Amino acid sequence: MAFRRRNRSYPFFSQEFIIQNHADICFCVVICVVLGLMFEVSAKTAFLFIQPQYNVSTPATDGETVFYLYGTKDLLTISFYVIITVILHALVQEYALDKINRRLHLSKVKHSKFNESGQLVAFHFVSTVWCLYLVIMEGYLSSPATLWEQYPHLHLSFQVKFFYLCQLAYWLHALPELYFQKVRKEEIPRHLLYIGLYLLHIAGAYILNLTRLGLILLLLQSIPELVFHIARLFYFTDENNQKPFDIWAVVFVITRLFTLTLAVLAVGFGLARVEDQAFDPERGNFNTLWLRMCILLVVCATQVWMMWRFIHSQLRRWRENHLEQNMRKRITLSKQQPKMVKKEPGQENGLIKVENGISPKAKKLKSP
Repeated sequence: MAFRRRNRSYPFFSQEFIIQNHADICFCVVICVVLGLMFEVSAKTAFLFIQPQYNVSTPATDGETVFYLYGTKDLLTISFYVIITVILHALVQEYALDKINRRLHLSKVKHSKFNESGQLVAFHFVSTVWCLYLVIMEGYLSSPATLWEQYPHLHLSFQVKFFYLCQLAYWLHALPELYFQKVRKEEIPRHLLYIGLYLLHIAGAYILNLTRLGLILLLLQSIPELVFHIARLFYFTDENNQKPFDIWAVVFVITRLFTLTLAVLAVGFGLARVEDQAFDPERGNFNTLWLRMCILLVVCATQVWMMWRFIHSQLRRWRENHLEQNMRKRITLSKQQPKMVKKEPGQENGLIKVENGISPKAKKLKSP
């Protein structure tokens, strides 16, 4: 199974060999884990990587309902899905983005940005649709009070837990992708900050049992990200197309306001009214005043930082557009002005000026 066209072969276990064949290596690891399910000796270990752990059965009216908790074994499951995400990343790159890049003939800088936006469009589209489905099915939109009532929310459905595991796996896979994609050194700090913020918020919501609030906030984050990267893809195909960025600006501001409002409402007011205010990690209860303040500080600081960057980029964009419009006006004005013909001495209105009343004699042309 070859994910990339090989123009040159490299020595085994060399740096270039690993970068060129990393998807095939990951695919072999996945095959080994799947083959482990076929044998009784290794099946129990293989299930730790494939299936979410810590399932609990609770009695219900129509039988038993299976819920899930979290624990250290989730790290094994996340590591397996990190490998699968690397393979999916290579598939999207090889069979979609590379084919489009061959037609666009972009520069190296635009080529890397196009690949980045293409990958994030695929991820944020799946994340938005999946998250919206979970929010509707769990009933969080119809009754927002469920975001903080009956805290701690220990029991997760299979879909919710699997969603969080996949989210963590995706952002963890982005770390080795910096090496596989040969990202420039000056771009690495920006990527690390971007990845770190996502991991901090997703892992925090998962560990602190704020998964319900985390689903809503992830939905509000994925929508503007999806619009932004779609706008960037349109920009690479046509640099004069700026309307998608205007749509993104409106969506970005609205979602930031909703995020701040919902975080303050759920954490600052909702959890503060819950009767159980004890710090008890064994029961999964982290509802204390200083933890609520830390959560609000992290969420609000992140939103303010994003708004500051947004305002800074918008001002820079408007400044560049203003300078470009002034340059165009100057060019049009210079074209509209009549060209001044330089008069030579002794000429007036295209005629030779007569000096002392005597017209100059015409020279006789010699015959060839």
